[in-house]
Amino acid sequence: MSKKLILAAGAVLLAGCAGVAVAQSGSAPPPDTAVAGPAGPPQPVTLAKRPNATGGEALFVEMCIMCHGANGMGTSLLGRVGRPQPLELRPGLPAAFYVSAARNGIGNMPAIPRGEVSDEQLQAIAEYLAAGPHPEAVQ
Repeated sequence: MSKKLILAAGAVLLAGCAGVAVAQSGSAPPPDTAVAGPAGPPQPVTLAKRPNATGGEALFVEMCIMCHGANGMGTSLLGRVGRPQPLELRPGLPAAFYVSAARNGIGNMPAIPRGEVSDEQLQAIAEYLAAGPHPEAVQ
């Protein structure tokens, strides 16, 4: 009985050594069997990626998209409560909603002070979003 056990242990040990030797040989599996890694994060959206953006859209890209674009935390939080994301795809909200949400904060979004975004800038952003959805803007 112990002879069988020793033989089995020896076989497992040899198989393990063979596996280590293959791994250390540096040979990669053939390309058709290689598994692709996960896709990286979406690239940030900047005005360089939207050269035709003007008015409220340009202000949204400059001041809001870092949180409410594909990479932003505001986008993922909206997604958890079942709202369309990113923010540019949300239909049916009046401009006053966006102004109020930005100035007072809403959910996890902090209040945005006038020192960061002027009333005129915020109104232009709000009117742009209220005129949505803007699927052509979302890449």
